Amino acid sequence: MVSSMTGFGRASAVEDGREFTVELKSVNHRYLDLNFRMPRHIGFVEDTLRKAITDALSRGHVEVYVNYRNLRSDARRVEIDAALLGEYLRAAREAAKEYELKDDIGLSRALGLQDVTDIVEAEEDRDAVNAVALTAVGKALEELKKMRALEGGRLADDLIARAKTLSEIGGKIALRAPTVVEEYRVKLTERIEALLNGTIEVDRARLATEVALFADKASIDEELVRLKSHLAQTELLLNSGEPAGRKLDFIVQELNREFNTIGSKANDAEIVRLVVSGKAEIEKIREQVQNIE
Repeated sequence: MVSSMTGFGRASAVEDGREFTVELKSVNHRYLDLNFRMPRHIGFVEDTLRKAITDALSRGHVEVYVNYRNLRSDARRVEIDAALLGEYLRAAREAAKEYELKDDIGLSRALGLQDVTDIVEAEEDRDAVNAVALTAVGKALEELKKMRALEGGRLADDLIARAKTLSEIGGKIALRAPTVVEEYRVKLTERIEALLNGTIEVDRARLATEVALFADKASIDEELVRLKSHLAQTELLLNSGEPAGRKLDFIVQELNREFNTIGSKANDAEIVRLVVSGKAEIEKIREQVQNIE
């Protein structure tokens, strides 16, 4: 079955004290469009995530949210700005001497002075981070694809039902088409006889030629054959299990083209009514196809 382009997946992975969480939200898009939001210090992992997602999906706008925590004991270190601390102490001693104050600055108070200490993130092990990222994104993609497949199944059921409706409309048009030529022959004969008012015998050979020309001009046999072919191909694509959105979009254009041609050639009110119903159904199919990967 086909897949929808709408879905959500979220997963976390923890390996060797590194916790990586990936959240994927996808909506409709003509192509595969990825937008990443992640901490800057692990920006190097974007290429790994992009490749994994590109290998798994073919269409859709995907928002990729990443959260990372390094829980290892060596994840951070404290740095002391010794030069700045020296300036603080020098200034404090000068003030104590000038104003005869007690020098009561201890270690804990000194380290608490503004900008003296700084917590620095340790250099990340890129291979280790990429490994845990792959595990997390793999699980998130599984969840996303499950949701997209479930929605795709509902879309496929709806599209198959609408394709069946179009096939039924095509069948009614096929049944109606031969009678259009016969009705034209009868009306043309009656019109000619009314005009001549019985004074001149109708030229049956000429009448037959006119009817034949009309039949050729109004023939929609080719359009009906192509219509059947397009509908059969639609059902095959919906049951293929492969990304079919772009192909289905093309088929919808062809279906619309066949109905337009049938409507313009048929020269019959009943067929035109059926064509209008068919085009309304095609428009509903077009809207649904926009959701398919």
